[in-house]
Amino acid sequence: MKRPYSHQKQAFFAFFLLFFLAFSGSTQAQENEPAENASELIIHHVMDDHIWHFWDGHYGTLYLPVVVYSSERGLDVFSSGNFYDEHHNLIEYNGYTLEHGHITITGSDASVVDLSITKNVAMLFITSLLMVWVFISVANSYKKRKGKAPSGLQSFMEPIIFFIRDEVVKPNAGPKYEKYLPYLMTLFFFVLFGNLLGLLPGAANLTGNIAVTMTLAVFTFIITNVSGNKNYWTHIFWTPGVPLPLRLIILPVELIGIFTKPFSLMIRLFAAITAGHIVLLSLIFMTFIFHSYFVGIGASIFVLFISLIELLVAGIQAYVFTLFSALYIGLATEEHEHH
Repeated sequence: MKRPYSHQKQAFFAFFLLFFLAFSGSTQAQENEPAENASELIIHHVMDDHIWHFWDGHYGTLYLPVVVYSSERGLDVFSSGNFYDEHHNLIEYNGYTLEHGHITITGSDASVVDLSITKNVAMLFITSLLMVWVFISVANSYKKRKGKAPSGLQSFMEPIIFFIRDEVVKPNAGPKYEKYLPYLMTLFFFVLFGNLLGLLPGAANLTGNIAVTMTLAVFTFIITNVSGNKNYWTHIFWTPGVPLPLRLIILPVELIGIFTKPFSLMIRLFAAITAGHIVLLSLIFMTFIFHSYFVGIGASIFVLFISLIELLVAGIQAYVFTLFSALYIGLATEEHEHH
C-alpha cells in the first residue's frame, strides 16, 4: 500500500497549482498587451520610483510622499499621486514635472534637490524596523531566559549570530575583531534581510540598487582606512624589501587597490541581486509573450527553482560582503613582524 502524501507535499502542490492558475489568469487578462512592454516593466521593477505599485488599479498603488527643495521655490511636500490622472497618466502638478524618475520645475533650469521617500527608501525603513524588532526581541528573550536553552526567535537567530562571529569576523578581522563586530554583524543582517525581502512579490529591489550597495561599500572603505595602522600604510607607500625601481611600479597599484576593493563589493552585490530579479521576471513574462499554457507551466517550474536558488544567493551575498569587509579590516589592522 502506498503511503499517503504528507501535509508538506500537499501544501507544495497546492502552491504550485495556485501559482499556475495565477499565471494563466494573468495571461488571459494581458493577452492584448504588446510583448515589447516586458523589458520596460522589468526595468521599471528593478529601478527606484516615487510610487510603489503592487497590482493594477487605484488601490494597488501606494503613492509615496514627495519632498523637493529648490532655490527658486523653496521646500515643497506633497503626494506623488498628484503626478497621475485617473487613467494613471503622468501630468504636471503645481509647476513640477516627473519624468523618468526625476522631478524638475516646468520650464525652468533651476536644480531640484529630491529628498522624497521613494520605493527603495520606504523599503530601507521597513528593513531597518524589522531588524530593530528582531534584535530587540532576541535581546529581551536572552535576558529573560539567561542560563536556559534558547527558544523561539532566539533559537533561530543565535546559531547565525555565532556563525558570523566565530567563522567570519573573528578569523578575518584579527585580534581586535570585537571592536568591529557590531558593524560587521549589522552589515550582514542588513544585506541578508534586504535580499530576502526583495524576493517577496511586489517588494522593492533595495540591495539591487547601486546607491545602497555603494553606501555600504563606502562604510567599509572608511572604517578600513581610518583603522589602518602604520604597517598598513607603510606597505602601500613604501613596500619593505622591494627594490626602489619596483616600488615606483607597486605604489600606483597599491593606491588603486585601496579603491578597487570597495568598488568590487559594490558591484558584486548590485549585479548579483539585480540579475536575479531580471531573470525571474524574464521567465514570468515568457508566459505573457507566448500566450501558452505549456510555456506557463514550464516558466512556473523554472521560476520556482530559481526562486529557491535566489534564497541561497541572498545568504551567500550577505556572507561574502561581510567576509570581505572583515578581511579588508583585518589586513588594515594586522601587526606585521619583520626580521
